[in-house]
Amino acid sequence: MVVVPPTDETLTQAVHAALATVQDPEIRRPITELGMVRSVTVDAGRVVVGLDLTTAGCPLKDTLTRDVTAAVAPLEGVTEVAVQLGVMSAEQRGELRRLLRGTDAEPTIPFAQASSLTKVFAIASGKGGVGKSSVTANLAVAMAADGLRVGVVDADIYGFSIPRMLGVDRPPTKVDDMLLPPVAHDVKVVSIGMFVPPGQPVVWRGPMLHRALQQFLADVFWGDLDVLLLDLPPGTGDIAISVAQLLPGSQIVVVTTPQDAAAEVAERAGSVAVQTRQQVVGVIENMSWLEQSDGTRLELFGSGGGARVARRLTELTGGDVPVLGQIPLDVALREGGDVGSPVVLSDPQSPAALALTRIARSLGERPRGLAGRSLGLSPAGR
Repeated sequence: MVVVPPTDETLTQAVHAALATVQDPEIRRPITELGMVRSVTVDAGRVVVGLDLTTAGCPLKDTLTRDVTAAVAPLEGVTEVAVQLGVMSAEQRGELRRLLRGTDAEPTIPFAQASSLTKVFAIASGKGGVGKSSVTANLAVAMAADGLRVGVVDADIYGFSIPRMLGVDRPPTKVDDMLLPPVAHDVKVVSIGMFVPPGQPVVWRGPMLHRALQQFLADVFWGDLDVLLLDLPPGTGDIAISVAQLLPGSQIVVVTTPQDAAAEVAERAGSVAVQTRQQVVGVIENMSWLEQSDGTRLELFGSGGGARVARRLTELTGGDVPVLGQIPLDVALREGGDVGSPVVLSDPQSPAALALTRIARSLGERPRGLAGRSLGLSPAGR
């Protein structure tokens, strides 16, 4: 039987179809849909793909080159694949921006719109050192591993640590006035730490903090998210108030440790929700105990702090505020945060990972808050 090789025209069509399966690593949409494929030429089995990047210094050009090659090379009749990189013109970037935003209007915060289906959880604590950022990073990765589309805003402007914990070492890609967030472990991430030189402190006051948070929410292209997590600074300062103003539908998760001193301060962080009319969905108790080799538990920081905070917030808010879970002390949790590999992925069967995964699933299954949403009701006619 004689095998007839595909014609150049047939192969060109096959290449275009293969390229439609390649997604931009940041935007998570096909490169053909985004207008990135400039040209496809086929000559006796040699395929040359012209690809226009969003910026000249695109940090993911090697990834795109590899993915395009991997998609095209297996096609019948292809003997060689070359990727020729270019850069989008101002007109192309404008078209891309309009495509992603769906409008030429000034950017708005998508999660504050009544039509938004994204669940927004603000992870708060009364004081630093309770592991709030570790909890946030692991919850995000666990949710993404369950198939949810997840974003994280590191709103802890002074004590940002999410980039390190998620292994992100580059800033967002800039497309005119729009930012494409880097992706780590299938989680989209943005943090002030991506814009500040190492070791340099952030010395900002209230208005600048509010504007920075507003830009993270409006100027970043998040796409369609199922869940957005905000890692708040400890305490009850400007950022907590700004979150309530910018994201009235956000729900509060309070992180504490078992000790009375931490629990007492955590109550204050949760009680802010009463004044801002946000819902407190639950309390996470971190560092609950240290598992011993004989199976016993050593409660280094006492016990009962999480339950105490939950009871007090239930009284203050008038709603049911449960303990979402208790996370034991776990060396793997600390090690994972130091190297950018969250424990829910690096050691999923560890005690801390199992507890975090359970909490992530309980939050992922919650409905979006009703604050700020239209209920579709109208007064009865007279």
